[in-house]
Amino acid sequence: MPSDEVFALDANVFIEAARRYYAFDLVPAFWEKLAEHASGGRIESIDRVKSELERGHDELAEWVGGPFAGAFASTAGEDIVDAYREVIRWVEGQSQFLPPAKAEFAAGADGWLVAYAIVKERVVVTHEVVAPDVRRRVPIPNVCRAFGLPPCIDTFQMLRVLGVRLG
Repeated sequence: MPSDEVFALDANVFIEAARRYYAFDLVPAFWEKLAEHASGGRIESIDRVKSELERGHDELAEWVGGPFAGAFASTAGEDIVDAYREVIRWVEGQSQFLPPAKAEFAAGADGWLVAYAIVKERVVVTHEVVAPDVRRRVPIPNVCRAFGLPPCIDTFQMLRVLGVRLG
């Protein structure tokens, strides 16, 4: 992976970190590094992910409204809206996914994140993995693959690429 890649983070990256392995009170350096790399233009997310995270009314919601607030890009651009339409058209055309999975995907931030990554040429960071036979949900990596995006990576891979060391 080139060293100048910009990473677009899925909501589950923030949620899993906050609730499990990088809790704010245990590993504040993780959150500082995210904000630092966001300020440097290497990490970002989208406005719709921010909205999902703010619904939690918790420490994570406060954090995304503070140190990371400027790293949530708008999805309002015409090019992103057009890419989103293409993403949803592709999802709707896949008989593999059950109708509720398609509806859930269309209603959330995931499709917008993929559209943003397509337009801005970002590497998507998510804890989801390619699942060729899944029917009850639409995995982000499946959609990214269909649109020729670089393979999705997880938080740990991103931290390694960025050279982050905690502790």
